[in-house]
Amino acid sequence: MTSFALPHEVHGDGAHKVFAVHGWFADRSAYAAVLPDLDRSSFSYALVDLRGYGEARDATGAYTTAEAALDLVELADRLGWARFSVVGHSMGGAVAQRLLAVAPHRVRRIAGVSPVPASGMPLAGDQAALFADAAHRAENRRAIIDVTTGGRRPAAWLDRMVARSLERSDPKAFRTWLDSWAGEDFSADVVGSEVPALAVAGALDPALSPEVMRETWMSWYPRARLAVLSGAGHYAMDETPLELIRTVEDFLRADTADGRDARDTAKASDTVEEPHRAAGEREGEPA
Repeated sequence: MTSFALPHEVHGDGAHKVFAVHGWFADRSAYAAVLPDLDRSSFSYALVDLRGYGEARDATGAYTTAEAALDLVELADRLGWARFSVVGHSMGGAVAQRLLAVAPHRVRRIAGVSPVPASGMPLAGDQAALFADAAHRAENRRAIIDVTTGGRRPAAWLDRMVARSLERSDPKAFRTWLDSWAGEDFSADVVGSEVPALAVAGALDPALSPEVMRETWMSWYPRARLAVLSGAGHYAMDETPLELIRTVEDFLRADTADGRDARDTAKASDTVEEPHRAAGEREGEPA
């Protein structure tokens, strides 16, 4: 338990409580493009600023996914949320998985949007330098965003994403967060979790690709699902907001109040959903 309260805003008054956790490049404004079209009668969404970002830009801390998971539990207690689901983008997806180890009895479902695997993302050579120097170099941040969206997005959007990232993150915290989400492997603490887990991968993202999700997320979690958004890269909230909402909310809605799975048959038209396959089981064979 911590004494720090994550800055947050709550949208909706639905019975299903959901945390939305941002990634490495942005604060809670990362979800701005999806806010107008969320189902606020079914869900209550709490968008948070992790330490070092947004309203918590000056907050001290370890800047780790483990600390963030404890911060979310603390906030859930303050909000009176006994159980909740978590949507996490990129680094926020690693935070969501940390909760499977920290408070598994309180987590209804997790949905990772281009989620960093619990095994981390080891970086080396030029790639390591590119990411490490992004803390202070705008051009590095721009290059990373451009590459992870398939090199298809307009220059003005890239510039806007970089400007927001620089404005709403503390450089020191930004750099320290990298060591946690990229360098820490806590997969042994979460493999086998029975919490339903959805991975949403953008087909245009070469870093956290559908194949990476198959090798990690889909092989670790017995109740895992994979949704591939053909028109998205790493930033589905901006690139394909309506498809993302439909995909994630269909998944969340399948969870009833008592925890049973009432999976909705409706599918987002731009997704390919894959059921979990046991280790060693080949695509196309019965699950």
